[in-house]
Amino acid sequence: MIYPYGGKSPKLDSSVFVAPGARIIGDVTIGVESTVWFNAVLRGDEGPITVGKRCSIQDNVTAHLYEGFPLVIEDEVTVGHTAILHGCTVRKRCIVGMGSTILDGAEIGEESIIGANTLIPSGKKIPPRSLVVGSPGKVIRELNDKDLELIQLSIDTYVQKGKDYQKELGDK
Repeated sequence: MIYPYGGKSPKLDSSVFVAPGARIIGDVTIGVESTVWFNAVLRGDEGPITVGKRCSIQDNVTAHLYEGFPLVIEDEVTVGHTAILHGCTVRKRCIVGMGSTILDGAEIGEESIIGANTLIPSGKKIPPRSLVVGSPGKVIRELNDKDLELIQLSIDTYVQKGKDYQKELGDK
């Protein structure tokens, strides 16, 4: 469901797939061929949430912010199931693993992978092409070409899956 809040309505490209049960509220913008999966919540009630093109916001993700900490998810980002993104920036072509939490003012560099259940504390800056795991998250190595292929596979898979679901579910 898509809800206005505080005089602001979500702005979604016509190609965006929103699964049943997902909630998109207030000042939220979502780009071309992105997908928002079952029971994800993007709540732009205290400031803007921007989701770029070809992003996958998977099942049960929570995306929120406090005033002064906009939430920015750049192009071609996969956010895994049950992740929490709060007032942070995730640069292009990243994977945020299932169950991870990224807090206010944190920034994830381009082409990085945040491992499952990783905690990125407030204000932490992760360099580009990093593999990060743990609580708190630590960079354990630089990504290699195989890792970048995994990122591309995730992008392509979820763009296609969104198109497939749109055909199957239509306007239900």
